[in-house]
Amino acid sequence: MTYRSDGVLNRNDLDRLFPSEERMKRGPVVVVECVENIPCNPCAAACPRGAIRIEGDINETPSVDFEACNGCGLCVSACPGLAIFVVDASGKGDTATVMLPYEYAPLPEVGEEVTTLDRSGGKVGRARVTRVLNTEAMDRTPVVSLEVPRDQVMDVRHFARRSRRP
Repeated sequence: MTYRSDGVLNRNDLDRLFPSEERMKRGPVVVVECVENIPCNPCAAACPRGAIRIEGDINETPSVDFEACNGCGLCVSACPGLAIFVVDASGKGDTATVMLPYEYAPLPEVGEEVTTLDRSGGKVGRARVTRVLNTEAMDRTPVVSLEVPRDQVMDVRHFARRSRRP
């Protein structure tokens, strides 16, 4: 893996981790951006379809069988590194969906407009919150779904809320 001088992975290195455009058009699918060899496997344990695997040593990075993945998102909140996302570019319009982990309070509200951010915290654009999942099983890592412009679906990895004054 090649990191930029600020420690963020290069897009070229990440491209090999992404599902094909054909697969993304068929419905939601997981994107695992975990590249560190550390002893970790909650994502594999969380996947009911066995689409995420740690092959060999537990220190290996996860691999994804994109054909087995249905984009359920159970792995998103299971990842302690916040390195798993679900993307859905299957719609007919100009927008797509990104599901991402969010560990801040207060949670955003459905319909809220947010500023989207890339892996380095740089501004990508604007998005609308379409869903907020926060169940007890998620162990305090809610999953927020954002409606983003289709061409930004593989770049949006976080968001900033507008300041709310009382």
